[in-house]
Amino acid sequence: MEFWTEKIIGGKMKVTGVKTYVIENESAPRSGGGEETGNWYIGGKYFLILELSTDEGIIGLGEKLTGSSFTGNMTWKDFKSQIQLVHETVEAFVIGKNPFDIEKIYYDMYAGRHDYRLPSLHFGMVLSGIEMALWDIVGKATNQPIYNLLGGKCWDKLRAYAYMPPIPEGNPDNAGAVAEQLLKEGNTACKFDPFHPITGVPRDISLKEITYTENIFKSIRSAVGNELEVGLGTHGQLTTYSAIRVAKAIEPYQPFWFEEPVSPENIDEMARVAAHTSIPIATGERLATVFQFSELLKKQAAQIIQIDIGQAGGILVGKKVAAMAEANYAVIAPHMYCGPVAAAAALQVATCAPNFMIAEANQGPLHKKIFKEPVVFENGFIEIPTGPGLGIEFDPKVLEKHIVS
Repeated sequence: MEFWTEKIIGGKMKVTGVKTYVIENESAPRSGGGEETGNWYIGGKYFLILELSTDEGIIGLGEKLTGSSFTGNMTWKDFKSQIQLVHETVEAFVIGKNPFDIEKIYYDMYAGRHDYRLPSLHFGMVLSGIEMALWDIVGKATNQPIYNLLGGKCWDKLRAYAYMPPIPEGNPDNAGAVAEQLLKEGNTACKFDPFHPITGVPRDISLKEITYTENIFKSIRSAVGNELEVGLGTHGQLTTYSAIRVAKAIEPYQPFWFEEPVSPENIDEMARVAAHTSIPIATGERLATVFQFSELLKKQAAQIIQIDIGQAGGILVGKKVAAMAEANYAVIAPHMYCGPVAAAAALQVATCAPNFMIAEANQGPLHKKIFKEPVVFENGFIEIPTGPGLGIEFDPKVLEKHIVS
């Protein structure tokens, strides 16, 4: 492909179409601590991929996240409405536009319809998938990885944390042995979530559950000392007072962070938890747009920002949020429970963010083989893709075996 053609230089390249397809994921052993609960689909049972085409023959890859919303007996047909929303949005706001005009296209999509201008993970995932595909086109057109177009590399490799494997027999005394194994594999950090279920109305956490969690931390510190950072990865399922009780119990063990201690709708309550503990509060995976992250930082509710590039609005939103966090001496730790394309987009933002701290290493079997050059997580670090755009290309043989629509 010839780079910098007259049409590209003159700003006349246009988006001409969109194609979507669904990939069925492969299951893997469950992780996250606690007892063994069988296999699950890391990043979701299905990945909804989109391709934007241009009149220059350049194709941009994107992903509309489906996450854990479609599991069990559900099939890809259960989210046909999301597929239709991708097509409808592209046809209304992207076809015929110059893919370099990413900022304008984003706001056309986000604010072009008066009654829908509100932060929404449902629509935010659509915007994010389209936006990252536009960036992929721009990177390919300029023969540059996206991070080079956003300030260049701040890191040669990206530190990442592992999910804690199931604790044998669910016995907290065995957590130390699990931590030792993670260290042997080269990890410097991990996280686990001991409070189940993770959904529903925020609930009281019993003293028994709190003590169980405290004993896990105690076992890990006894086994590996301060060699392994350990984050508490809750999902907003705690009441405010329960979160404060949990924080007080585990504070002596220096957790890496306390993730989403309360549900993200009420930032004031999260700020109340933050004010009651020295443990860093981490959140952001269920926030969308720069506006919600601005409130989070303004109210000092968190200092570790776990933005999900595939949900919050895309790569440029990610870069802006990282800059806002930087100005508040906060760091980013991108949430990457997603499919392989959205994960590649998150790596682009992390690479060019000076306040990047750590990324989520959430790779299932398919993540590790779906690209011609797989994204490598090894010895506690993720290797940064060097190719143009997102730096990824599907392996057609692997892809063909997993496409279901």
